[in-house]
Amino acid sequence: MTEGGAESHTGTDHDRTPPSRDGILMSPEMQKAPTDTRASWSVEGILAKGGLKNLPADRCGKPPGRLAEEPQGEQTEEPQGGRAEAPPGRGKPPDQDVVTPLDHTMEKPPDQDDFYIPSNFNYVVEAVKDVAGFDEDKNIYKTPSLALKLGHSLKKIADILTCEAQMAGSDGEGFLKNVQKSHSLYEKKWDVCVSSRALQTLREAKWNTPHLVPFTEDVKAMHVHLDKCREEYKKTFENDPNKKNWSKLATLSLCEVILFNRRREGEVSKMPLSAFTLRDTSGVHSDLAEGHSPLEQKLCQHFQHIEIRAKRNRKVPILLTPDMLSSMEVLVAHRRTCGIPDENSFFFSRPEAETHLRGSDAIRQIAKECGAKHPETLSSTKLRKQIASLLTVLNLKDHEMDILANFFGHDIRVHRQYYRLPEGTLELAKVSKVLCVLEQGQLSDFKGMSLDQI
Repeated sequence: MTEGGAESHTGTDHDRTPPSRDGILMSPEMQKAPTDTRASWSVEGILAKGGLKNLPADRCGKPPGRLAEEPQGEQTEEPQGGRAEAPPGRGKPPDQDVVTPLDHTMEKPPDQDDFYIPSNFNYVVEAVKDVAGFDEDKNIYKTPSLALKLGHSLKKIADILTCEAQMAGSDGEGFLKNVQKSHSLYEKKWDVCVSSRALQTLREAKWNTPHLVPFTEDVKAMHVHLDKCREEYKKTFENDPNKKNWSKLATLSLCEVILFNRRREGEVSKMPLSAFTLRDTSGVHSDLAEGHSPLEQKLCQHFQHIEIRAKRNRKVPILLTPDMLSSMEVLVAHRRTCGIPDENSFFFSRPEAETHLRGSDAIRQIAKECGAKHPETLSSTKLRKQIASLLTVLNLKDHEMDILANFFGHDIRVHRQYYRLPEGTLELAKVSKVLCVLEQGQLSDFKGMSLDQI
C-alpha cells in the first residue's frame, strides 16, 4: 500500500488503505461528509490521535440524515470493506447507551457524533488532555491554547449539529437529545475539567518574562531606511514596471503604512483596493476647521484619510503622508502591467495570485535591512504597545484617551488594561518609592503628595 491513502496496485478492495484527510485515516462516513463539515473532521482527526482513537464500537453512533430510517430490530447490511451504519436516531434500544469500559483492543476511528454521546464526555476530556500535553504531576499543559481551541470547536460543532438534527425532524430526535445533553455537559463541566488549568498555564507562562518593547532608536532607524529606499524603489519601478519591482515597492509601502499608523499588520495587508481608490479627498469642512488650532488645520491638509475594516468589523482610519500617497498611486497605475489579476481585490496584492502580501513578513524584512539592534522587538503588536505605553507620560484626559482608543480600534477598557506601561515598570518606579519611605519611617513627611511628587 502507498502512503497517505493512495490505493495499492495489488490486492482487493479490502486491502486498500482508506483515503485520508490531513494525515488522518477517514472512515466511510468521513469520505461522504460534505465540505462544510471540514472543521469538525479536523477536530475529529486531532482527537483521534488522543484518547478517542480506541473508542469501543458499541459507544459509537452516527449523525442524522446519513441513511434512510429503518425499522427497529432490523439489521443494516454491512457494506463491503466497512462496518454497518446505524439508522437515524441511533436505532438502538435505550439500554445500549450504558457506559462500558474502554476496550483498547477495538481500534476504530471516532465518528463526529461520538463526541456528543453524553457517556463519552470523560473520554473526550482525556483525549483533549492527551493531545494538548497535560502533565498530571505538574498539573500544566504543554500546549494550553490547543486545549482551549478544541473546547470552542466542540461547542460550535454541537450548535451546528443541533440545527441539522432539528431540520432532520423525527429522523434525528435521538441524536438531537444526545447533542443537547452533551452541549450542557460542555457548558457546565468543560471549564472545570480543561479550561481552568489551560488558562492558568497561559497566565503563569507570562510571569517573570521580559516585556519586549521596541527601542526608539530602532524605530527611528526603520523610518530613516524607509525614507531612503522609497524614492529609489519608486524611481526603479517607474522606469521598469515588473513583478519584482512591484513586490519591492509594495512591501516597503505596506511596512511604512503599518509603522506610521501603528496598525495591526493583518488589517493593512487585507486593505481592499476600493478603500484607496474611493477615499474621500474633499478635505475638512471650513466650519469644522475653525475649531482646530493652526497647526491642526495644516496637518488636516497634509494627510489623507482612508477607512478600513478592523477586528470585530470596527471601522478604523489610516493616515497617509504625501510620500506614501505618491508610492501607492504608482502601484495602482501599474497593477495590470505587473500581472495583478483583476479578481484580486487587495491593494497589496501578489503578482499572478489572488492573495495579498503579509505585513509581518514586510516588517521583519525591513527590520533586518535597516540594521536595528533588536529586530525581534519590531512587530505590529509590540509597536502598538510601545506608543500606547509611552503616551501615559502625556497625562491625557479621558476624552483624549477615547480618541486614541478609537484610532487604534480598541475598547477604552482594553486600551487601559493592556496598552500601558508594564506592571513591573510601574511597580519599580512608583510603588518602590512608597516602600522606601515606609522603611525609613518618613511617610508623614509626604502628606498630601501624589506618587509623582514623592
